[in-house]
Parts: sequence; structure tokens; C-alpha cells
Amino acid sequence: MKQEQLNFTFKPMEALLITIVLLGGIGTAMIFGGVVPHIPIVISIMFLLGLGLLKKVSIKELEEGLTDGAKSGLGAVLIFFFIGMLISSWMASGTIPTFIYLALDVVNGKFFYAIAFVVSSIIGVSVGSSLTTAATIGVAFMSVSTALGLSEALTAGAVISGAFFGDKMSPLSDTTNLASMIVKVDLFEHIKNMAWTTGPAFIISFILFAILSPDEAASDFSKIEILKNTLIDQGYVHWYSLIPFLLLTYLAIKKVSAMITLSASILSALLIGFFVQKDFGINKMLNLLFDGFTSNTGVKEVDSLLSRGGMESMFFSISLVLLALSMGGLLFKLGIIPSLLEGMKKFLQKVPALIASTAGTAIGINFLLGEQYLSILLTGNTFQESYDKAGLHPKNLSRVLEDAGTVINPLVPWGVCGVFLTGVLGVETIDYLPYTFFCLLSPILTIVYGITGFTITKKGEKAAV
Repeated sequence: MKQEQLNFTFKPMEALLITIVLLGGIGTAMIFGGVVPHIPIVISIMFLLGLGLLKKVSIKELEEGLTDGAKSGLGAVLIFFFIGMLISSWMASGTIPTFIYLALDVVNGKFFYAIAFVVSSIIGVSVGSSLTTAATIGVAFMSVSTALGLSEALTAGAVISGAFFGDKMSPLSDTTNLASMIVKVDLFEHIKNMAWTTGPAFIISFILFAILSPDEAASDFSKIEILKNTLIDQGYVHWYSLIPFLLLTYLAIKKVSAMITLSASILSALLIGFFVQKDFGINKMLNLLFDGFTSNTGVKEVDSLLSRGGMESMFFSISLVLLALSMGGLLFKLGIIPSLLEGMKKFLQKVPALIASTAGTAIGINFLLGEQYLSILLTGNTFQESYDKAGLHPKNLSRVLEDAGTVINPLVPWGVCGVFLTGVLGVETIDYLPYTFFCLLSPILTIVYGITGFTITKKGEKAAV
């Protein structure tokens, strides 16, 4: 987000104080007051408007700051709508249920933690939601772990690691779309570039979970069998249900624009949906694109997994994005972020320091605010210009935002994800934290890559070197 600066500027320490007041107020309201992030952000906008008026900035200029900030997120808003439709259409076509069935089919007692990690990863990529993955298949794994007499903390670590691998790498994930859109990088190019850090983190995590897993274990896997049998009995599992996914993959490899790729996959899923959902008419099939898909199997875990998607499901994310970007627009218009960057200038002249500072900021916002969306939005807005001046391709920034933003929130005891996961899995954040290998490795690898220059792409380069 680049905006024309005013004639005045805050001193770096003044800008830092204002930023601490804003983030501290937002964090306090969310963590201790349980307030949704939208409200403290609106109050912060009011505070900034008042600050602007005290500095004799005209109302027109302040409004321009708000609208310019919001405009930078319109691309993300459109993609979010398409993602909502993609999820609901993939549910109707059986695409996501088929993936879930195939993942559950490999579960057994041997190498339990490693399998829990891989299956959670597959389902996470399939549904694009870490919290949904943990609250459904994660709960099933916790039950099996208890029956086997295995470590609940290790099982929770494996589930969370896999769920956030999916949240990070799935084209259906709102954080993945947000990170790519905030710095204007093609969605699939962003995902491809993340593989450089995500791949090694996945492999190392898998090896660690395999080493820690028991060689053999015998127990009742009835809960997992119930999930599999329900998917089969409801007629959700078919080979042709994978066509929308294969089409999306093919078009992504061919570097077709995200909008066209998503549209083609949605339309193919709707067509297949008529064969899978035999009682669906045209009206119901089209309405689910807005309302989302609703599963009524009678099995709570299956219905929780499959009742997702639709444009309506994205409104929370979209409204938060627009409000946060509007606040960012004011921070730029008032010269607060430029002043902060000016104060950090001597630390951001070299690429290693720039990437480490970006990662540290994303991690810091997660711990200060307990919100992964804001860690991506605020960090992306703050460092975008610095990456441009350093001659770095913006996909470097979007990768760091996910490596140090998306996967850190479950490690924060008072964070949105940390609180949720502790509640649904029944394991305290501090207990599972040492075993969330994937989440711990991701920021380390991204900083190491920044220090060594490995896979750091300059503007104009076709691939990471």
C-alpha cells in the first residue's frame, strides 16, 4: 500500500508510541474483553481520525486515507467470494469428502503420530481451515490416542502441525489468500514459493513424529470407521469427484489466473454435484454458492466437517480485512508507518535484517493481539515498500507473512487459535507447544533462508535461486 505522504511527519518515537497504544488497545479488548477484532479496530480508526484533526488534516484527506486503504483489498475480497463458492461446490461434488475418506483410510495403530500429522495435513488442505480440521478429525485422533494410552500432548501437536500445514498451503484457506493478495502476488505463485520453506518443515516434522510414534498399537478405531462408513453411505465418495481438484491443479500449473482457475473448478464441481446430490435441483445447487453446503447425515463429526463454504461464510473475514486495511490507510496518510520505517531504516538496509524484522513483527503482533489476520495485514502493509526498495520480489514478503504469521497463532495461549484448540482438544497450549514441530520450524526456516539468501527472489527473476 503506497500512499502520498503529507508535508509533516511524526518522529519515530512518537509513531512507535501511537502504534503501541493502538495495538495494546486492540489486544486488550480482544484478549481480556473477548471482543471481536472489528470493534477495537473501528475505535482505533476513530482515534486516528481525531489525531488527524488535531494535526489539522482535512476531513477529505482522512477519508482518502480510509478509502485508499480499503481499495487495496478489493482483489482479496473478490478472491474470498470465489473461495467461499469453491468450498461449497466442492462439498456438493464430493471432492472434499472423497479426500477426507482417502486420508482416513490410511489410519492405523502403527506410527500413530506421523499418520495423525499426515492425515490432518491432507484434510487441512482439503477444507482450507485449520480450526475445522482440529475440531473434527483432530477430536477423533485425540479419542483414539486416549484409548491407546498415548501422549495427548504429542497427538495434539501432530494434529495442529498438520492442520496448519493445510491452512498455510491450501488454495481454499483465507490466510493463504490474504497473504498473497495483501502484497499483490498470484495465489498459486505464492503457494509454489512457500513450498521452499514448507516442504522441509513438513519432512522434518514427519520424521520427528515417526520417530516418536509407537511401532505397534492396537485399539478401537470405531470413530474413524464411523466417519468413513458415513461418507460411503451418503454417496459422497467417487473417483470422478476429484475432477474439479485435478482441473484446478492443471490450470494452476499452467499459470492461468486465479480467478479463471477458481471459476472453472467451481463450474465443474457444480456439474458433478448433480450426479452426487441426486435430490438437488438447479435452485438449490446455485443457492449453496451463497449459503454454503449443509450436511445432514446425523453424524455430528461428519456434519461439522462438511457443512461449510458459501459467499456468506466469508463476510467475517472480508469485513475484518476492509476495516484493517482502512486503518492501515490512515496510518500511512498520517505518516505513522513511514516514520516507523524511517526509524528502522538503518536496520532494514540488508536483506537478512529485513526478513528477520518482518518475521519478528508478525510473531510480535500474534503475541500482542492474539490474531493471525492482523499479523498478516499489518505486517504486510508495513514492510511492502521496504521490500520494493530492496529490490525483492513481493512473494518473499507473502511467504514470510505465512511462515511467521499464520502458523504462530496456535502457539499463543491467549490467541484466537490457541484458546480454540485448547478447548476442542483438551490439551493446554503450553503442553502441546513443544510438539507443534511444523509451526516451530516454519519461522526458523524463513529466517535462515533470509540470512543465507537461499530461494530469495529478486524482482524480475523467474524463480527462486
